Amino acid sequence: MGLHLRRSSGESSGSLELPIDVWPFLDQSVLVRSRGRKVCMTCHWFRHHSGVNCIPLLTCQLHQGLLAQGEHLTHRCQGWTDDMVRQRGWAPEAG
Repeated sequence: MGLHLRRSSGESSGSLELPIDVWPFLDQSVLVRSRGRKVCMTCHWFRHHSGVNCIPLLTCQLHQGLLAQGEHLTHRCQGWTDDMVRQRGWAPEAG
């Protein structure tokens, strides 16, 4: 019972479903303190999902891990990348 996301695997099977609520929490080996706008919340890989009892789960799709409440505002990883909306603008295909 949890949210399911698809993630690609190295095998030819195509995808592997893993419930978000069993993803591990990311720690200091992945996350570093950051100031300014380069934090998890502004990253292309950041997502939030409604967990049990509607408690939000903050996730990093790149590392397939959970972020502790508040860390999305003060931390980032080496894989931080600008959000695609900021990079390309809203609906770039219309241009």
